[in-house]
Amino acid sequence: MWDDRYSEEGFAFGTKANDFLIEAQSQIPKGRVLCLAEGEGRNAVFLAEQGYDVLAVDASSVGLEKAKKLANERGVKITTQVSDLADFKLEQNAWDGIVSIFCHLPVSLRQNIHQQICTALKPGGVLVLEAYRPLQLEYKTGGPPVAELMMTQSSLQTEFSSLNIKHCCELVRPVIEGKYHTGDGAVVQLIACKE
Repeated sequence: MWDDRYSEEGFAFGTKANDFLIEAQSQIPKGRVLCLAEGEGRNAVFLAEQGYDVLAVDASSVGLEKAKKLANERGVKITTQVSDLADFKLEQNAWDGIVSIFCHLPVSLRQNIHQQICTALKPGGVLVLEAYRPLQLEYKTGGPPVAELMMTQSSLQTEFSSLNIKHCCELVRPVIEGKYHTGDGAVVQLIACKE
């Protein structure tokens, strides 16, 4: 599915980084950052422009090829890795930042990845996450078609209880990112730090 979507003309979710990531980026310590389900690279390229050493992981080789092209056009370097997150193992104590923007997974896989994130961050490392929540089904402006793939404030507080949660809230905000995120969206946002 994702190879097909990323084979379309242009960038499915645009080339500008996610607004919440732009706001939160200064809280990520300089160093190595992992971008999960990074698609066509807009967030990874933005972080590289800010001086981070970025690894972009996605199951779509087509998306990551576009990510590399975007990085080249912007004069920065990112590392990419084609991997299904079901098979991807996060290194322990390895990352100054981990970014998860609209990374919607089946519940058991999501919980597994979130557990790995808690051990993969270095002490002082920061997680920045934004996802759609079930209310998004009423807005129909993007995101997965089923509530089970979405997240809530309470689910994130539980899954990241071992981290110091600095910001966690549910809100409705304009999400204008390419042709697949196209209006007000019901989102949940999280910034959490490993002590």
